[in-house]
Amino acid sequence: MLEKLPHAVGSALSGLKAGLDKTAYQQDFGSVPETISLTSPAFADGASLPARFTEDGPGVSPPLAWSGLPAGTSHVVLLVEDAGSPTPKPLVHLIAWNLAAGDVLGKGDVLGEGDLASPAGEGRRHDLGRNSFLKDQWLPPDPPTGHGPHAYLFQLYALDAPLDLQASPGRAALIEAMTGHVLAKGSLTGLYERR
Repeated sequence: MLEKLPHAVGSALSGLKAGLDKTAYQQDFGSVPETISLTSPAFADGASLPARFTEDGPGVSPPLAWSGLPAGTSHVVLLVEDAGSPTPKPLVHLIAWNLAAGDVLGKGDVLGEGDLASPAGEGRRHDLGRNSFLKDQWLPPDPPTGHGPHAYLFQLYALDAPLDLQASPGRAALIEAMTGHVLAKGSLTGLYERR
């Protein structure tokens, strides 16, 4: 959708970015210990996201792995926000909640490529919240042409209990339910830009 913005508009908006300070990682859970290692076999921290995970490819969800969950972790939450979006708040690209610690999809602390619902398919996991386009799925990165690089912050949170949420929670409901239950966090940043 945003790829349809003319290059001149994207360039004009290049100074307008939501910012990392407005992500849940810093704004809502800034004081939580960063002891979780979150990685992907598809891209390194701070490197470019391969196009297959974006609107310029099939848009499948990327593979992720993590370690270092603290003792007492019951469930984990995965939240992905675009800190580079030309909006007052970061765009939400994914909410995956109540992932069972240590046994996600029976494979340990791993999500495989395409495991989460996306425009490319149903995936294998459906406990997803609403992204900024109000869909319960992975929202593939789709930055405006000429806007510059966008930082997609993949955030993993270890919780001491499962979340008591209605189906399809949005970001605000998720943050409210998580408050007081986050034991640790970890992040991974993928960059994507349309020139």
